[in-house]
Amino acid sequence: MKTLKYLFLSAVLIGFTSCNEDDYDYTPDPEPLPALTTGSLDLSTYVAVGSSFTAGFTDNALFAAGQQNSFTNILSQQFAVAGGGSFSQPLMNDNIGGFLFGGAPNSQFGPRLYFNGSGPTPVTGTPTTEATNNIYGSQGPFNNMGVPGARSFHLVAEGYGNFNPYFGRMASSSTASVLGDAMAQNPTFFTLSEVGGNDVLGYATNGGDASLSTITDQATFDASFNALVSALTSNGAKGVVTNVPYITSLPHFTTVPHNPVPLDAATAGYLNSAAAYGAYNAGIQGAFAYLVGLGAVSQADADLEIAKRTINFSASSNNAVVIMDENLTDLTAINPALVSMRQATAEDLLVLPAMSFIGTLAIPGNPQTVNGVAIPLADKWVLTPEEQLEIKTATDNFNNTIASVASANGLAVVNFRDLLIQASTTGLSEGGFTFTTDFVTGGLVGLDGIHLTSRGYAALANKFLEAIDATYGSNFIAAGVKADIGSYPTNFPEEL
Repeated sequence: MKTLKYLFLSAVLIGFTSCNEDDYDYTPDPEPLPALTTGSLDLSTYVAVGSSFTAGFTDNALFAAGQQNSFTNILSQQFAVAGGGSFSQPLMNDNIGGFLFGGAPNSQFGPRLYFNGSGPTPVTGTPTTEATNNIYGSQGPFNNMGVPGARSFHLVAEGYGNFNPYFGRMASSSTASVLGDAMAQNPTFFTLSEVGGNDVLGYATNGGDASLSTITDQATFDASFNALVSALTSNGAKGVVTNVPYITSLPHFTTVPHNPVPLDAATAGYLNSAAAYGAYNAGIQGAFAYLVGLGAVSQADADLEIAKRTINFSASSNNAVVIMDENLTDLTAINPALVSMRQATAEDLLVLPAMSFIGTLAIPGNPQTVNGVAIPLADKWVLTPEEQLEIKTATDNFNNTIASVASANGLAVVNFRDLLIQASTTGLSEGGFTFTTDFVTGGLVGLDGIHLTSRGYAALANKFLEAIDATYGSNFIAAGVKADIGSYPTNFPEEL
């Protein structure tokens, strides 16, 4: 009996212990976060200089809700925890986006886009922000000096507001410069972001058509960037700069496939016939045979270009579009009909607006004038590999200048180039989210395929804080003073 009693007590104790072990939370209490320190920073007057990203441009427009979620405004909220001063922005009057010019809207400026379940769609309504109404006197000066559309040299140009309504409405005078209005506030800290982006973006979005837009030359960029940093640091202010991403990784250039054309056998046969492209293919062969006979080109080079230029369609859902390519040999002196066209390959990048242009009719009512099939796409719709290389070369050269000037002035640098590469390849992880550059669904880039979402801007703000901590001895990230990524939207609804 004594043995049984002890066995029973042992069982009770084991049961009691097991019960406590199951109920007790052995998860250690989280380590308390360190107190926030700002290192060598003086955040009392933060001024942001840049273009559309700085302003909070998203979904094809500048509008109030987007501006409130600009990475610069998000940064200012973290700085406020450390005693930073107020941060004034030139807010638009509404959430439609765009301007009125003398009471009439202009389609070049907005409206913003929303996702209607199948694709990006412009919101309805008329904007209420009059471009000619300057608000500096009633609301200025402004800490957010982000001006959509501004190139590097625009930021230092006096009177730029006479040409750009975004700056015109916030400028201190008709002769003011963005840099001058920024310096008038005697900043103690600054961000200088995406300088150089617009210097290549216009050329890229116009498909490398130099008649529509060109890349800023290196000497002009160098002079402008040096002038910006020299002025902003002249009173001892510290700051952060960003380098320029490879913009061809953005969904504006990676969404539209090179081969989106579905054809049945009868249509493909017609396009391959002499009446359509058969005569062109035969003419290319004859022209190069003539050039080889003259000794102007080698047979090997002729064979390569004949293969590149031969146009052939099939009964399938993925025929490549026909494009113009100025890098091909000009054969029009031999035969005016032999224009420089070919079918696109996977190495070509079609700009996002081509999605709604391919398949339309060049001549209404004439099914033999389908754009991208019977009628080649003009230069403005496509970035060829040669044009992509021009953009990359300019971007690399701009970034070399940015790195050199930042180093010489002890500035923090956000490596925007590598962040976008990561997002477009393996995905960019931040705040529990993985961002990609997939159009609409990737979370990083908004519905215009170029500018970030509000959540993307929040992630970028945290990358700024990381760079600031690494350079100036602050500890925003370690102290938990950073943007809560999940509290920012990726897409705004139709009604705001």
